[in-house]
Amino acid sequence: MALAALLAAAVAALTPQQKAALVVVSGLPAPHGVGGVLVQRWSRDYDRNTEAIVFADQEGGDVRALRELPPARPASVYRSAADARAAGRATGLALRGAGVDVDLAPVLDAPDGPLGSRHFRRAAFGLAFARGLRDGGVQGCVKHFPGLGSARVSTDEAPHVDARVRGWEVAAFASAIRAGVGCVMTSNGFYDGAPFRATISRDTYRRLRALGFGGIAITDSLSIVRRAPVERWARAAALAGADLVLFTSPAHARRAIVALTPLARSGALDGHVARVLAFRARLR
Repeated sequence: MALAALLAAAVAALTPQQKAALVVVSGLPAPHGVGGVLVQRWSRDYDRNTEAIVFADQEGGDVRALRELPPARPASVYRSAADARAAGRATGLALRGAGVDVDLAPVLDAPDGPLGSRHFRRAAFGLAFARGLRDGGVQGCVKHFPGLGSARVSTDEAPHVDARVRGWEVAAFASAIRAGVGCVMTSNGFYDGAPFRATISRDTYRRLRALGFGGIAITDSLSIVRRAPVERWARAAALAGADLVLFTSPAHARRAIVALTPLARSGALDGHVARVLAFRARLR
């Protein structure tokens, strides 16, 4: 109760613009006051907001924002949980030394999916990698809920990707939640014929919270098309249940903050802001 009271007081002390910024993650150079910044290969040397949560995609193999750091091997090569956990620990230690708080990994989508070597052979290996990250001092962020295993192509390759919610694939995320993972990234796929992508669908976040998840839910990048309807997607994602809306484009992030400010003024973002602040406090 004491923590809840402290968080409520902290949220109440913020202006609407500050609240709106705190639910945005931006590529660098980021707008002032954002809740998180994303380090990418081309932006690693940009100044970072010292208060922001620092995220990086450091899955392994070719998917590494910081190319000189582990894991050199992609997820698909691990053949035991012990091996995956050791790789996660080495990665966590290296990222912590580089000033990164959260690795946007591991991928928990089923291995029959479209992501190739980014898939682990077994969900248990992905969970072991996440535990290793924590051993090394950073948090993992499992993705892409509720799973892209049934998709034919990656959401990085097409603006509209159809997929199906499969119970056994969702179970991998449930296992991660039971193991204490504090961050889940939602998918940009369209599931079971739904009219909206999962990142902006209320059904996604209801399903996620029903698994007992109390951490932060972050969208996959909403800068997925050049002329993304930033304002609409940012508002829709927050109202659906996303705690953090991710834009690789700093220009998109600035537009999102403006669009989210009226929601912040109404109090609609207060729960999200409280979760972001609580998560950030655990990282420091």
